[in-house]
Amino acid sequence: MSNPRLLTGLPLRQAAFHHTRCTRPSSLTIRKPAVSSLLSAPRLLAIETYNTRPSQRLAYHATTKLLSAPAAATPLSPPSPTPAPVYTPPTTGLLSLLPSSWVPYAELIRLDKPTGSYYLFFPCLFSTLLAAPMATPIANPLSVLGTSLLFLSGAIIMRGAGCTINDLWDRNLDPHVARTKLRPIARRAITPFQGVVFTGAQLLAGLGILLQFPLDCFFYATPSLLLVATYPLAKRVTYYPQFVLGLTFSWGAIMGFPALGVDLLANGAAMTAAGLLYASNIAWTVLYDMIYAHMDIKDDAKAGIKSIALKHDAETKQVLTGLAITQVALLAGAGVASGAGPAFFIGSCGGALVMLGVMIKRVNLKSVKDCWWWFVNGCWLTGGVVSLGLGADYLVKYVQRDDKAEETA
Repeated sequence: MSNPRLLTGLPLRQAAFHHTRCTRPSSLTIRKPAVSSLLSAPRLLAIETYNTRPSQRLAYHATTKLLSAPAAATPLSPPSPTPAPVYTPPTTGLLSLLPSSWVPYAELIRLDKPTGSYYLFFPCLFSTLLAAPMATPIANPLSVLGTSLLFLSGAIIMRGAGCTINDLWDRNLDPHVARTKLRPIARRAITPFQGVVFTGAQLLAGLGILLQFPLDCFFYATPSLLLVATYPLAKRVTYYPQFVLGLTFSWGAIMGFPALGVDLLANGAAMTAAGLLYASNIAWTVLYDMIYAHMDIKDDAKAGIKSIALKHDAETKQVLTGLAITQVALLAGAGVASGAGPAFFIGSCGGALVMLGVMIKRVNLKSVKDCWWWFVNGCWLTGGVVSLGLGADYLVKYVQRDDKAEETA
């Protein structure tokens, strides 16, 4: 058995090599200094060594390299900021076909997003179909079709005017909301003065459409302009701006009656039916716009914009269910007042109840994409079944009217 050798004055790597000859690691004795100081000291003061096998040397040499090599510090790079969205001119769709100078104005009236125009049109269509059997004589199908097309063109124009007024009011709020910060006025592609002039032109075009209806329609339609102008202010003072939007967007539920010559002031049944239909559409507007408002709920909270979605975020589905029941109940009341038949109650009321129930159950309020899908398609699902039921009821009565005339003759 060899005697221990005292290793002094050797570099760290050589001392460690001699140390690897130790056959019993447990007998390794480290005298002063401590292990922590060995990492920085250039020499080993004392190590007792013994014979060892070559296979053990490899492991100790690897350890020696780790002890002698200084650790390289990896600098942490700061996270890169999220780039702000940059406006890109449309390259597909209807807007890509327009001259570049027209594109901001087309975007301003949401020409590429026509769902809002359809939501404004459906109450007009409902009232036209509900009023048609109440007209004296009953309105013929061509008259109903022509009136409906006029309402559609008016809805497109007036919805565009409403969007322009909204963006003028919100020009200082829209830049703070991700979905609206690239709107034409918010990104300064259109100045506020140009927006005001454009609004005037749209209102004149809307007046031209309105004058195609009987004169009574002018007096019934004029008060709605006040609602169009004040809706954008509502979301600054109340958590229920959707109710004000409902008052505005549902106005067409009244207009179908004077458009077909039904005097609301002289016909109590028609007045009741129009009032209940108007209230039903208010409930529907609050319902679909509450889903729409969930797309902006986080940005609205930061920007200080109020909405029913913020107020009732935790119980949204319960509120939506209550609105759906209210909508269908009021719609049924309008049918009772107007003397509607089974086609209306089964098709319009039953169909609306089913479609609204499916939408409320399946919509994912935490998903912007899903809320948008149901906002767009719910327009056609609910509005479509109500229109089909009303249309079927009208056609049944129109055919029965011809049968009665033949029997009388």
